[in-house]
Amino acid sequence: MAMMRLRREDPRVVGSFRLHRRLGAGGMGVVYLGSDRRGQRVALKVIRPDLAEDQEFRSRFAREVSAARRIRGGCTARLVAADLEADRPWFATQYVPGPSLHDKVNDEGPLRAAEVAAVGAALSEGLVAVHEAGVVHRDLKPSNILLSPKGPRIIDFGIAWATGASTLTHVGTAVGSPGFLAPEQVRGAAVTPATDVFALGATLAYAATQDSPFGHGSSEVMLYRVVHEEAQLHGVPDALAPLVRACLAKDPEERPSTLQLSLRLKEIAAREAQGMGDARPPAPRTAETDRPTGRLTESYPEQRTQRRTQGTSSPRGNGSPSRSGARPAPPRSGTGSRPGSSRSGTGRSGPRTTGTGRRPANPRLLRQRLFVFVVVTLLVALGIAAAQGCQGPARGLGHEGSGGDVRQEQAYGQGGVRSGG
Repeated sequence: MAMMRLRREDPRVVGSFRLHRRLGAGGMGVVYLGSDRRGQRVALKVIRPDLAEDQEFRSRFAREVSAARRIRGGCTARLVAADLEADRPWFATQYVPGPSLHDKVNDEGPLRAAEVAAVGAALSEGLVAVHEAGVVHRDLKPSNILLSPKGPRIIDFGIAWATGASTLTHVGTAVGSPGFLAPEQVRGAAVTPATDVFALGATLAYAATQDSPFGHGSSEVMLYRVVHEEAQLHGVPDALAPLVRACLAKDPEERPSTLQLSLRLKEIAAREAQGMGDARPPAPRTAETDRPTGRLTESYPEQRTQRRTQGTSSPRGNGSPSRSGARPAPPRSGTGSRPGSSRSGTGRSGPRTTGTGRRPANPRLLRQRLFVFVVVTLLVALGIAAAQGCQGPARGLGHEGSGGDVRQEQAYGQGGVRSGG
């Protein structure tokens, strides 16, 4: 709640309360922030001088203050003190820290369905206490609802009927705020607790949409819509729309009671809060479970491509570990892929080519292929030796072993002939 410094014409002390700041001003008077000797803070309203001279106003004001003293409930600003015989009558209520519902919605936007229902349930419970004390608020609206840390609080209860604040409109004997007045107030009929139910429905619609259910316009236009046109509830959540529409019924007898409203709104608040609680947790769980799955599925093709590239590009079998040094974990995890990629063909080009080309997963199959390759090679060598004579193998062996000693070559050749004979 905005506070302003005291002006020159403002009193510094009223009754037993010392005034510190201005909280606001209206058609009824000025509201100050004050405190008593114990430090208890109060919202103290001093009546305008012209109203103080009206004896009819004083008598009505006295009846309303007397009724307000009987109100017991946590959802109202408790009446602390009042002086009805002072030159300028005043009354002090418990100071409620926090913004008004009007300011909160105007600054931060519409409330969620669960929040609207929770605020409505608390207000309905507060109105039950007000009505049991024989008081009808008559001017319930978002600016008369303060959102304290302990919950919403109703202020100016039962006194607005006699005030005529600057935002209020008089039609006959009716007093209230256009857009939140009940049809019976506009017609000048008797007010009942159902009158506050109508105002509460309009207040909940404003909290959910940031707009009056009867739009905008002059006082006359607004009052005509209240009496003759249906409320516009576009944007009100589906969970609340039927109940809000019932509160805005033209006939007071068709509106729910404050007790019924309190119970119904508590159910809606609990259900909507539970719905929000059930909807939020799955998102983090899905994210956590999807992330590792996504990384694994993307890493498998990369690992396979890297292994094939290592096997084909490296001329040596023992060179693959150095190339995979940046990612040592994938080659170690798969034992079946080692024989064909890095260690199966050391020093032998044939098996290595076969291993990288077909990537045999079974070492036994690789050994069988190596055996076939060796047998075929020996058969080919024997065929060549048979075609060239006995000197062919000797020259080949001699060239491989000594590199050009003629005597050793002849000796090996003779030994070969003897062994052949």
